[in-house]
Amino acid sequence: MKKNLLNILFISLSILTISGCSSNEESDPEVVVDPPVIVDTDPLTTSNAATYLVDANATKETVALFYNLKKLAKTKFAIGQQAAFNSFYQDAGGDSDIKKNTGYDPAVLGSDFMFIADKGNNNQVGNWFYGEEVKIVADVKLAYTKGMINTFCWHLREPNKEESFYAADLTSEQKATAFKSILPGGANHEWYKKKLDKIASVVSNLKGTNGELIPIIFRPFHEFDGSWFWWGANFSTPDEYKKAYQFTVDYLKNTKGVHNILYAFSPDNSYTTQADYLSRYPGDNYVDVIGMDNYGDFDNQGSTGASRANSKLKIIADLAKTKVKIAALTETGYQVTSTKPPVTDWFSTYLYSALISNSIEVSYVMFWNNTKDAYWVPNGTVSNASDFKTFSSKTKSALVNSLPKMYELPK
Repeated sequence: MKKNLLNILFISLSILTISGCSSNEESDPEVVVDPPVIVDTDPLTTSNAATYLVDANATKETVALFYNLKKLAKTKFAIGQQAAFNSFYQDAGGDSDIKKNTGYDPAVLGSDFMFIADKGNNNQVGNWFYGEEVKIVADVKLAYTKGMINTFCWHLREPNKEESFYAADLTSEQKATAFKSILPGGANHEWYKKKLDKIASVVSNLKGTNGELIPIIFRPFHEFDGSWFWWGANFSTPDEYKKAYQFTVDYLKNTKGVHNILYAFSPDNSYTTQADYLSRYPGDNYVDVIGMDNYGDFDNQGSTGASRANSKLKIIADLAKTKVKIAALTETGYQVTSTKPPVTDWFSTYLYSALISNSIEVSYVMFWNNTKDAYWVPNGTVSNASDFKTFSSKTKSALVNSLPKMYELPK
């Protein structure tokens, strides 16, 4: 579960510090991988790629991103980090910490709609939240210019006071009603639509130098199988969750006419069977990326945890093959602090083996953001810097320098 969130009233003029999202508790049940029914030859081609996207009217760059991510997984996985251009260990600004270590920027940049959609954002110069929006938009455009992939999560504050996204900060009554209230017909449905209006406005104005819309991956209501967020499993039924996810996609795509989004479905790591994973799945017509956030299996669990994580990744990788979707490890990491030292060979042995064993095909992996006092990705000055550098230079690893042209279909 994400911990150590700084209260919004005390945030400095830098990106919010949120530790990695998911639970670090070890999950003991054996992971059961159902025998997949997999087509021998990949049906995805450059000519039919558009037919596999959630959005039938997706821009050509968005179609190309889907195609190239899907094909990339056959040989490599892209490496990314949340807020890579604005979150540095020991506040050492400049290049991303990944670039400080390896000489190259990450292949994926993670961003958050949290401040963009915050009640405090008045869209005026000088407003702190608007300043964060401007910074995020600039980072997304920079990443696109570099050939990187952009993905967004959304730590949406609850609809009552809009002060927190953590269920622990809500009353029992608020926990029981908050998620239901944003569904169509609910007391806060119009409130939720206004939040989506803001997201639609920002995403529709993400443009490259030639005026083309920049594609993004958006994963709403992530880690929903846990209950640390107010949209978690204890506070919504599977049907309610599906309805909220479906409404979000339909509203952005059909009502607001946003056509540069790939939609990601990303629970935490609690599932052990394919049926578990799909219990809240909103349907193939609503999902482009089949993902998983997983911190717990990598929390100093050694080869046992890596194997367990690989089994869960195999479940989603097999589903991605049968459904012609993108598979991804949408969040992971092992946070090093002053009291929590690095795990030897965590990147190059344990994580790498989890991402490639059993011939799975995963398109990308993303680490959480570094902070002044802790890091998920080592820069070039810390003791496990060489471990990450080794990991990033392995055969199946890809930083931005190893990506193909992600926004063009191959000729």
